[in-house]
Amino acid sequence: MPYLYRDLKPRSPALPRAACATHSSGKAYEELKQECLHRGVLFEDLDFPASDSSLFFSEKPPIPFIWKRPGDIVKDPKFILGGATRTDICQGDLGDCWLLAAIASLTLNEKTLARVVPLDQNFGPDYAGIFHFQFWQHNEWLDVVIDDRLPTFNGRLVFLHSAERNEFWSALLEKAYAKLNSSYEALKGGSTIEAMEDFTGGVGEMYEVKKAPDNFYEILEKALKRCSMVGCSIDTSSAAESEAKTPFGLIKGHAYSVTGIDEVSYRGRQVQLIRIRNPWGQVEWNGPWSDKCVSCPVHAGLTRAKSQLLMKFEDFKVHFDKVEICNLTPDALDDSAVHKWEVTIHQGSWVRGSTAGGCRNFLETFWTNPQIKLHLTEKDDGEDECTFIAALMQKDRRKLKKLGAEMLTIGYSIYESPGRDGHLGKDFFRYHPSKARSKTYINLREVFNRFKLPPGDYILVPTTFEPHQEADFCLRIFSEKKAITEPQETEEEKLFKALFEQISGKVSAKPLWVITKSKNIKFKNLSLISCRNIISLMDTNGNRKLELNEFKVFWEKMKKWINIFLQFDFDKSGSMSSYELRSALKAAGYQLSNYLLQLIVLRYSDEQFQIDFDDFLNCLVRLENASRVFQALSVKNKEYINLNIGEV
Repeated sequence: MPYLYRDLKPRSPALPRAACATHSSGKAYEELKQECLHRGVLFEDLDFPASDSSLFFSEKPPIPFIWKRPGDIVKDPKFILGGATRTDICQGDLGDCWLLAAIASLTLNEKTLARVVPLDQNFGPDYAGIFHFQFWQHNEWLDVVIDDRLPTFNGRLVFLHSAERNEFWSALLEKAYAKLNSSYEALKGGSTIEAMEDFTGGVGEMYEVKKAPDNFYEILEKALKRCSMVGCSIDTSSAAESEAKTPFGLIKGHAYSVTGIDEVSYRGRQVQLIRIRNPWGQVEWNGPWSDKCVSCPVHAGLTRAKSQLLMKFEDFKVHFDKVEICNLTPDALDDSAVHKWEVTIHQGSWVRGSTAGGCRNFLETFWTNPQIKLHLTEKDDGEDECTFIAALMQKDRRKLKKLGAEMLTIGYSIYESPGRDGHLGKDFFRYHPSKARSKTYINLREVFNRFKLPPGDYILVPTTFEPHQEADFCLRIFSEKKAITEPQETEEEKLFKALFEQISGKVSAKPLWVITKSKNIKFKNLSLISCRNIISLMDTNGNRKLELNEFKVFWEKMKKWINIFLQFDFDKSGSMSSYELRSALKAAGYQLSNYLLQLIVLRYSDEQFQIDFDDFLNCLVRLENASRVFQALSVKNKEYINLNIGEV
């Protein structure tokens, strides 16, 4: 069930500031730590307990793990020993090598590393068994607090660990990231870019070098000027090729980092050079411009340092297969950085029955998807077009794995705007082709592509591939020059705002009556209990009133529930048979056990086994509240709620 984001206005990226506390107590790291020191106890994180529920959700541990603190594993534990380096990252018995590669890249950027891994933590005199790490999530930096109990077997760490037995920063970082995503098992399978984005707030791009665009050199040059993190690698065709060395001394399967690019004058001609670092250690590149190439000078603009190599850009394209770029937002850059991406962010939702229209293949519903207006106003320097990256991310799917959620197949299309306001209808998309679109619909967390379009107004339509699939999404537009985005407002939304202004500040069921009247329901005024339940469900500010955005979310839910009620009110009498309740609730996204269904029928049906709309609404509001509680509970507490909530 999507969260239904409350505010659809475009946002700038989060500014540098303290990350938001996430502990259920509402207390920040320092306060929790001082409490433990005052009481003389070691912190125990009840939000992510030292139990099987924090490890796996679909299986039991294959061996009996024992949770131990670092001091119980070694005599002299250290948080960081001799600096955070790639050798601190050794994979354990968990399929999260994608995360390890991202952490290895993170160690190459000291300032970014210090943001994710606060370096003032230790096992010294003020040790209290508590640590914290900071991650980016959907335009917000979160501070994740954990205790330092780690899963072990035979006295050794089971998962990520350092080559030094008494160094623990990397193992604790992995635990914090597992907590962010609800369990260790949730970390199985992923892409390096996903973790890099969570470490930096940036947006990723991946290029197959052999198929890279003609301006690939310029793309890399601009990325490095903006302090973007750039990595490259050589593909392997089988597991046996991993760690294999090429005849030119490069290692297959290794993640190298690009640290510089420049064009130099050599023997009367211009030569494009690229500088690469191997975080795994010794560099043995033996081609042109290598240490072993006596005929090639080292250009002063791209001096070599330890574990770094120089090569011609043309040779780079021959020997390497993939390049991954993590373009950083201003939040991840120094304040003094002059080459910044302009970034705007939209939060939204695909909701079945209203905004989950599916891709262009489903023309009847495609037009109902959210529509974002994009104004491209400034051309690139020396160009006739505007460059931008559109990144569409589905939110929290990894976190929801334990509830059966999978990655949805997502993508987007971009259309030239017809120059009129309002949500574009079906006929527009029937007769107008897209000007650009994501390369493919794919079941990844994020779909991103780089585009160059002439200045003008465009409409970006983010969608799932299939209609009626629900999720929250985050759309980010990275532009070289200023680009302005705004959501398209439908006529219904304009009428809705006018209605809300009429009833704002009044305590009555009038707005609900207005909605239902147009649906021809034989509808009595809602009971006071119903109104109170609705406010309790939708009031996110705690002021016992519904603000505009809160009421808008309820409006969407109400329309969906009315349509369901009408579907099962066969004689249009204003009530439905209790025997149809199971099917009606299933249509609303709830699968109930026989026992719970019986209780609901006893509670809400009359003597003729009929359920009117007021009671049906109350039932759904109660189930909505129960589902929120259910999602907040850990897996081990599921048995306390006899309710199986399907994907809504």
